[in-house]
Amino acid sequence: MTATRIEKDSMGTMEVPASALYGAQTARALVNFPISGQRFSRPFIRALGLIKRYAAQANLELGMLDEQRAKAIMQAADEVINGELDEHFVLDIFQTGSGTSTNMNANEVIANRAAQILGKAVGSRAVHPNDHVNLGQSSNDVIPTAIHIATALETRATLVKALFSMQEALGEKALAFNDIIKIGRTHLQDATPVRLGQVFSGYARQLALAIRSIENAAENLLELALGGTAVGTGLNTHPRFASRVIAAIADETGLAFREASNHFEAQAAKDALVEASGALKRTACALFKIANDIRLLGSGPRCGIGELLLPPVQPGSSIMPGKVNPVMAESLMQVCGQVVGNDAAITLGGLSGNFELNVMMPLMAHNLLQSIALLAAAATEFTKRCLTGLEADRGRCESLVEQSLAMCTALAPVIGYDRAADIAKQAYASGRTVREIAMEQQVLPEEKLARILDPRPMTEAGIPGKTR
Repeated sequence: MTATRIEKDSMGTMEVPASALYGAQTARALVNFPISGQRFSRPFIRALGLIKRYAAQANLELGMLDEQRAKAIMQAADEVINGELDEHFVLDIFQTGSGTSTNMNANEVIANRAAQILGKAVGSRAVHPNDHVNLGQSSNDVIPTAIHIATALETRATLVKALFSMQEALGEKALAFNDIIKIGRTHLQDATPVRLGQVFSGYARQLALAIRSIENAAENLLELALGGTAVGTGLNTHPRFASRVIAAIADETGLAFREASNHFEAQAAKDALVEASGALKRTACALFKIANDIRLLGSGPRCGIGELLLPPVQPGSSIMPGKVNPVMAESLMQVCGQVVGNDAAITLGGLSGNFELNVMMPLMAHNLLQSIALLAAAATEFTKRCLTGLEADRGRCESLVEQSLAMCTALAPVIGYDRAADIAKQAYASGRTVREIAMEQQVLPEEKLARILDPRPMTEAGIPGKTR
């Protein structure tokens, strides 16, 4: 039998494990929401700790809280920030839509830990979860504030950093591969030649634009709902409370957090989170395209395209000896699929701002922070285990260019579209190259034909044989 104690809230008493720092409201929520077993992530719990820590400091400075309790709350909140009390944050993501249960989980844990610090018994209410830890706050402004803080911090600390590293690696490959000419492909069919470096420069640019969209969206996350309390009016909070708390959090984190210009928007709507998720979805689309292209260009090794040589990282088959698969690309693509799915859930959450409050905030927080964590981790590993060691098969690239029927495209401005198309058809039917058929038919002097069918100029703007 696990030892228990009795704690009380406004609905009565509840049995709580004796070793737990949470109280009756958390215990009720544990009973009510045994849904998924998924808890709020470390970045979110840290953000809650930051709010509670600087709320106590502001209330002390404003004369709303006595020094002894305030300092104990601040010390307990520091432990939450540092992850020392994570085992006491026990609630499921799928709970009350305002996140009230988790806000009270934080209030109870900090209150009981502060009581311990003061030499009082856990459950004694020497520090009260509502009257002292939650002073000047409501779940309705704390939870959206925590989501914004956690999302903005994780975006900067992990995701943008990982994407910059990936962009840099792609840029390096663009330079390294710039003299390698390969066949282009549109509609999965042969198209005109392109330099492999040009292809990778396109990938690098995709990531640069994705990073820009993430940073632009993150700017709107810097507005915080704290100070609106229940419905945005600021009832039961000191007029200078929110500005003091937010200034302290901004100083602590290095991000320019500011109080929302309109608290009614900040609590009733979650458009900034929808926008942030949209930027993550855009990034997922870019990463999926890059990973899938690299996977396909590396297909083979003998019977596929085989223009790229992917680093082997693990055996690919339990039955086919020697098989190696593009597992890092597949991992990244699956993450991108999850992020797109998360965005759909976040969009539905954004639709649920009913009157003065959104009621799907835990869902939005979980999915948004998961998307950030997944993209950052997958991009990091793909860069390290695939891009860094990626090589090109120069001979394969050049061979496929010469075999391509699209070589006749350079002939069209000189001999006409119809005659060039006829050469392509003959080359296809005979299994020979466009060059061989054109030489055989003497469509142009040999020197001029060689100049026009040189694939290098085809990778730049201009008309072969006419102007450059």
